[in-house]
Amino acid sequence: MAEITGENLKEGRVARRQRRNREALIRAASDVMSEKGIDAATMLEIADRADVGAGTVYNYFRSKDDLAVAVLEEIMQDLALRVETATGDFADPAHVYAVALLTVLETATNDERWRQLLNRSGIVADVMFRRIGPFAIDLLKQGAGSGRLSPGDAALTWRLTTHAIVGIGLSVSHGDLPASAMSDAAVRLLCMVGLSAEVAQDLAARPLPTLPPEDGLNSIAVNAG
Repeated sequence: MAEITGENLKEGRVARRQRRNREALIRAASDVMSEKGIDAATMLEIADRADVGAGTVYNYFRSKDDLAVAVLEEIMQDLALRVETATGDFADPAHVYAVALLTVLETATNDERWRQLLNRSGIVADVMFRRIGPFAIDLLKQGAGSGRLSPGDAALTWRLTTHAIVGIGLSVSHGDLPASAMSDAAVRLLCMVGLSAEVAQDLAARPLPTLPPEDGLNSIAVNAG
């Protein structure tokens, strides 16, 4: 057993302080960016809201864009958990996957923190793949196992889907497509995982369940490194 020394304890305190500072900055950035948008938010204002020194921000994030991506990572992971909670009683993995698709599409175009980052399409798609992917890929595998879905390589299918979501979100945000196009896009993405157009349309037309309130940024337990 390793000897517990004052140095070990000191390192532990430093790590805890760093984690708290990082979490506070992400929470503050989420609040400020929601209120003012990413472009109008300043690092000084975020640091002040987090109650840390202005220079401290740059110990954790190289730029405001990097901080915005960290916020997006937490939002996406939280969204996956909220969808999972809201659909816990659903027996059909295809229905849960449809809910997840429609919810992500809606959030990508309505949440200001997502919408302003859509132009960084590769980064947003990568974050979506990593943060929502474990939930979505597991659903696709469950659906394949039950014979309900035939997604092929589930990870590849989800990766393709993330890029499609970003593209659709950009088109709606820029006014190239109406918001109503998201439902049709969800149908097409559901067809990609082996559902017929008729079944996909039925799933996409069902009312979405009410998600629990967003709270992931109040209890961040990951990305503390």
